[in-house]
Amino acid sequence: MPTIVSVQNLRKAYASGFEALKGVNLEIEEGEILALLGPNGAGKTTLISTICGITVPTSGSVTVGGHDTRTAFRAARNLIGLVPQEINLEPFETVFNSVRFSRGLFGKPRNDAYIDKVLDQLSLIDKKHSKIMTLSGGMKRRVLIAKALSHEPRVLFLDEPTAGVDVELRKDMWEVVAGLKASGVTIILTTHYIEEAEAIADRVGVINKGEILLVQDKAELMAQMGRKQLQIELAEAIDEIPKGLKSYDLARANDGLHLTYSYDTKGERTGITTLLNDLAASGLKMKDLQTKQSSLEDIFVGLVKEQA
Repeated sequence: MPTIVSVQNLRKAYASGFEALKGVNLEIEEGEILALLGPNGAGKTTLISTICGITVPTSGSVTVGGHDTRTAFRAARNLIGLVPQEINLEPFETVFNSVRFSRGLFGKPRNDAYIDKVLDQLSLIDKKHSKIMTLSGGMKRRVLIAKALSHEPRVLFLDEPTAGVDVELRKDMWEVVAGLKASGVTIILTTHYIEEAEAIADRVGVINKGEILLVQDKAELMAQMGRKQLQIELAEAIDEIPKGLKSYDLARANDGLHLTYSYDTKGERTGITTLLNDLAASGLKMKDLQTKQSSLEDIFVGLVKEQA
């Protein structure tokens, strides 16, 4: 797929000397959903703000659809829709008028049919004449998305779109995002919810301390970096791991009944067969066996810890 957003050697430093972005390079492909993960203060919002032209970079460049965000700001910004973290809407305005107003800010001609289409896509059409103040928190977030889509952008940034939203509404939002992708919109979302990235993203980026640690296809990331765990339940509790099993680096649970063995799914040999034989030779009797695949959360936490 062609690149629609290109970030080259992007730096943002403040007068205090703090560097929010440290030479970030990022290529975002047209039509994909990219999830940007990172702890608080990692630089996620600064990166989005800089790409959208809200924050001026110290150095580096950003292009959107081939337009430089500094030398051709209007052309670049017209291609971008931004949904901020904060819900900041005019409470006494109707949903329809609020969205139509946002379209006008970009100099787009009036197109009520298009506004209705966006509202319908976001399940807001029956609320079009309702005042913002009467809506639930989840509906207000949908209005923010409608406003961001009002001028027909090709790229949509969602900054923590489900923050403070309950699990049910969060899943509804995932369906909305999937529908937007199907309509051809490129989506970049920042999130604290690892399961959000795991559920809807095509690629995952991890940012920490102003640096991109990786950007990779989600499935490839899980396959390359994921590890499996063999969880062994013993018939009788043990106080310590027998000497004959020390080489396996087993983890013993506090109850003494459970052992955990980690192994690389990409390795030529898992070592499970010899482990089970050695368990029997050590006089340990097994009650149950289970395997567990590393989640994206395990991988993310591991990457951030490595950089700490």
